[in-house]
Amino acid sequence: MSLPENSKLMSIRTFLKRKAEFMPGHKLVFTNGCFDVLHPGHVDLLTRARAQGDSLLLGLNSDESVKMLGKGADRPLNSQDERAFVLAGLECVDYIVIFHESTPLELIKAARPQVLVKGGDWPVEDIVGGDIVTKAGGQVLSLPLLEGYSTTGFLEKVRSF
Repeated sequence: MSLPENSKLMSIRTFLKRKAEFMPGHKLVFTNGCFDVLHPGHVDLLTRARAQGDSLLLGLNSDESVKMLGKGADRPLNSQDERAFVLAGLECVDYIVIFHESTPLELIKAARPQVLVKGGDWPVEDIVGGDIVTKAGGQVLSLPLLEGYSTTGFLEKVRSF
């Protein structure tokens, strides 16, 4: 069974065409992650990230990229297309681009966001692409996480049943 079309999921090339149509002064926010099992912590972070600008580009780790990160042999639980489809249902997510590398560095270089956001478990100085965004006059933010929510914690709870 295939998923319905996802208009928010696009290639970087398609995104850049859309970005070229942005009004002057448009503030693009970028964040990234695996988002394997969407939980309240994800929704909270994405909502607050989107509030930092005019649109939110989400860089989504591909299935191969998730495996490169060593999250576990059974990860991702949901395919990249399934994860993108669920994320596209969130009002706060405007664009989704899947990346296949272990980090979103090349995507950040191409998209050139004005704001780069990660969760509070990332110190600002360790956020990939932060130097590029800062040199271009943008902001790099590490936003506090919603306590008690993580995919790892969720999976541990489920596996304990």
